[in-house]
Amino acid sequence: MTAASLPRGIWALGFVSLLMDVSSEMIHSLLPIFLVTTLGASMLVVGLLEGLAEAIALIVKVFSGTLSDWWGRRKPLAVAGYALGALAKPLFALATTTGWVVAGRLIDRVGKGIRGAPRDALVADLAPPGQQGAAFGLRQSLDTVGAFLGPLFAIGLMLLWANDFRAVFWVAVIPAVLSVVVLLVFVKEPGTAPPRHARVNPISRENLRRLPAAFWWVVALGAVVTLTRFSEAFLVLRAQQGGLPMAWAPVVLIAMNVVYSAAAYPFGKLADRMDARRLLALGLLPLIAADVMLATTGSGALLWGGIALWGLHMAMTQGLLATMVARTAPSELRGTAFGFFNLASGVMLLAASVLAGWLWDRWGPEATFGGGAAVAVLALIGLLAGRNVLK
Repeated sequence: MTAASLPRGIWALGFVSLLMDVSSEMIHSLLPIFLVTTLGASMLVVGLLEGLAEAIALIVKVFSGTLSDWWGRRKPLAVAGYALGALAKPLFALATTTGWVVAGRLIDRVGKGIRGAPRDALVADLAPPGQQGAAFGLRQSLDTVGAFLGPLFAIGLMLLWANDFRAVFWVAVIPAVLSVVVLLVFVKEPGTAPPRHARVNPISRENLRRLPAAFWWVVALGAVVTLTRFSEAFLVLRAQQGGLPMAWAPVVLIAMNVVYSAAAYPFGKLADRMDARRLLALGLLPLIAADVMLATTGSGALLWGGIALWGLHMAMTQGLLATMVARTAPSELRGTAFGFFNLASGVMLLAASVLAGWLWDRWGPEATFGGGAAVAVLALIGLLAGRNVLK
């Protein structure tokens, strides 16, 4: 079976993701510099905003997927999430204070949280038997294309329009609106809704008691790993501080995503054959090296090497942590398990980004990335110390 044989709805969902990612990455790749240079925000504000935004998206995912199960419908929630994302985009172009940016970023991430789980469930509902892996792979592939195109468009428009942030942000509204149109017109839910049956309550005490110690260790470990990896906004700011022209700032995310997307599938296959603890430990080593390199300089080979290693760490660990959750939680409680894992990760991502911004404001980028390296070393020690728990 080839990708061409997949249903039209799967392809449409892939292009919905592509269009929204083009829009989001056009803005996100420039937003840290816009906040600091145009609106005069501090690094602490940048860290707080980025951490809070991503944490909200992770936390909302816990509830939106459950709601789509109870309701028996996916598309309305997906449309609501993408529509919120589209409605948030003009706020960045109109922003005259950080308050506008905060509102836009939070609304955008709430939209992401609402649409994420129902969209993925809809992909599963639409996929023919035996082709779910291909369906998810196609959607993720098109999503990644958007992650490349967005920053590329941002670079071209910044060069064309002499670093006019607001003009680029206005252009970003167009693909966001198109993503909602494609979803409304070309995606239809299956004729039969998913069967309704008793759903697991993610906050039930009885279910929490049934989750084993190994699962809670993975949650704790995932939280610590998340604490080591603050927002990529600080990578962009580090490069800009090192002399990278504003118009070329999006190339930072392009470089990171090239490595991430190229290495994710090979390491995903490796996770099926290799001990998860060992692979996760190996995955922390590139992050430690990246933090050390980025603490050393904001320009030259060390900067770009650090950015590439950051992407390699993401490729080695993101899917792996999800696999560890699935392996340690009972099959009938995996939804609950992933909900609490995402909740813990979201809280720690907020803490990590706030701490990174505070360290930068007080002692500079060397303290931010040096602190990240120190926490990553502690996470590695914790992983090795817990080897018996995670067998």
